[in-house]
Amino acid sequence: MDNVIILAGGQGKRMKADMPKPLFPVLGTPMLGWVIRACEDAGLSRICVVKGFAAEQIDAYLDGKYETALQEERLGTGHAVMQALPFMNAEQDGDTLVLCGDAPFIDSDTIRGALELHRSEGNAVTVITAEVENPTGYGRIIRGTAGISCIVEEKDANAEQKKIREVNSGAYWFKTADLITLLGGLTQNNAQGEYYLTDTIYLAIHSGKRAGAYLSPNPDVVLGANDRKGLLMLETVARMSVIDKHLENGVAFTCTDGITITRDVRIGVGTQILAGTIIRGNTVIGDNCVIGPNCIIEDCEIQDGVQLNYVQAYRSRVDEGVKIGPFVHIRPNSHIKSGVKIGDFVEIKNSTIGEGTAVAHLTYVGDSDVGKKVNFGCGTVTVNYDGIVKSRCEIGDNSFIGCNTNLIAPVKLGKGAYTAAGTTVTKDIPDYALAIDRSPMTIKEGYSLRKLKGKL
Repeated sequence: MDNVIILAGGQGKRMKADMPKPLFPVLGTPMLGWVIRACEDAGLSRICVVKGFAAEQIDAYLDGKYETALQEERLGTGHAVMQALPFMNAEQDGDTLVLCGDAPFIDSDTIRGALELHRSEGNAVTVITAEVENPTGYGRIIRGTAGISCIVEEKDANAEQKKIREVNSGAYWFKTADLITLLGGLTQNNAQGEYYLTDTIYLAIHSGKRAGAYLSPNPDVVLGANDRKGLLMLETVARMSVIDKHLENGVAFTCTDGITITRDVRIGVGTQILAGTIIRGNTVIGDNCVIGPNCIIEDCEIQDGVQLNYVQAYRSRVDEGVKIGPFVHIRPNSHIKSGVKIGDFVEIKNSTIGEGTAVAHLTYVGDSDVGKKVNFGCGTVTVNYDGIVKSRCEIGDNSFIGCNTNLIAPVKLGKGAYTAAGTTVTKDIPDYALAIDRSPMTIKEGYSLRKLKGKL
């Protein structure tokens, strides 16, 4: 069985945060999560994460799903892999993939392609490489007649070697048994006093073993971040990569300013995404929608032909042909059925809104089951919480809720029920009845003259 070792012990001091660098998010997912997902997508499930700084945070993120090893002293990449020796010793027959937990753009195709080359060439070690436009700062790959001969770091490269654009990604496939042997040959005989994993290339070649290199078609596999500026660069690369995918699939963007779409979002053909929109999680959006500007959509199902304008929606479903916004909040567990119109400054929470219903403005609908073709007047509130428990309202088809109506849950309005403006409903209303709750209006003549005496 094949192993994966992910190096995730770095602190990232230049990030200016008390968090391991691999836990910093890119498009909302920690970099470590990107790397683990690429492994799983490649069919690799036996994973050991080498932790170091703030190890308890790594443990909390992994939640016991994968094995871990602790690097108490950070003495280089080779030393980090040494901490996983018990993990490798338990499964020595296959191959071991070593990855950096803060290089999020490694992909499953690269992992599988490198393993295929690794095995076909009979390599002890295969370095995953990429060709980049500007190789400054990366270790250069020096190829020979039989694989690679060495990796030359930037500071040690001569003028000709610095022209080489094929660079080391920091990811490797090893024969597991060979890796265990090669780790035993590493020394600290260098300026940093550390164990370098790159030294395994030299050791393998000089012990008569073969070292090879797999050139990934994805140049982004080499990208990582050492500071906030680098993290922003990763965010930009990931963000634009997702947008490019949707463009290829027939999604329209008038511009990309402020648009963030996470990787698992699915968007239908002909849908427009407008500026300032953030779409996250397992959201699915249908065909020919207009989303934005300035929407936040998270874990929602949005069907065809929906228009959302300045809407925040979470863990809810919006059926076809719905128009919502501006300035609307759709809270979790809501279902907005087809043909509904929701206007400005409306909040819907844990409610079903029936087909063709209109909630025009300045209204709160919480914990309610609303029928078809209901009209909500301005200022309507479903009073769902009594300070101890939350209760539901039920509103029948074709009801008309007058302005500034309070529905004190639990209460049921029958089919075609009407409420007069300003009514507070505290008991059920039968089908086709009108509820009026008003005390007689009193007019006090001359009241304001007395109140404003001397001020007019």
